[in-house]
Amino acid sequence: MRSITRAYYRNSVGGLLLFDITNRRSFQNVHNWLEEAQSHVQPHSIIFLLVGHKCDLEAQRQVTQQEAEKLAGAYGMRYVETSARDAINVEKAFVELTRDIFELVRSGDIKIQDGWEGVKSGFVPNTVHSSEEVTKGNRQCFC
Repeated sequence: MRSITRAYYRNSVGGLLLFDITNRRSFQNVHNWLEEAQSHVQPHSIIFLLVGHKCDLEAQRQVTQQEAEKLAGAYGMRYVETSARDAINVEKAFVELTRDIFELVRSGDIKIQDGWEGVKSGFVPNTVHSSEEVTKGNRQCFC
């Protein structure tokens, strides 16, 4: 089982660390999940964005936004709340994580190295459009 876990994390540079805002136990497990992930990416480091999902279920909330922001801050992460059902901040979570990774590459904190598949150097043409761009005008999604 551990070899599968190591393979899953191999070459990871960033990740979304999710918990359910309607489930306090999932929030309490964030520390353990973070430690596990970090132990499997050694000797490299990984950047996370803490995500509280199911923000559409406000009446069932068990974890406050302030609690989650405090935990994220303690680990040097940003925090965002999402709802897949209502399409709230899902794209934002991925964009923020990607921007954070890009900034670390640009600043030299993440180095592109031969033999490591985490981040590759090269030009990628702009063929992927955000969901907002796809819905504007007559554009169609080419997914």
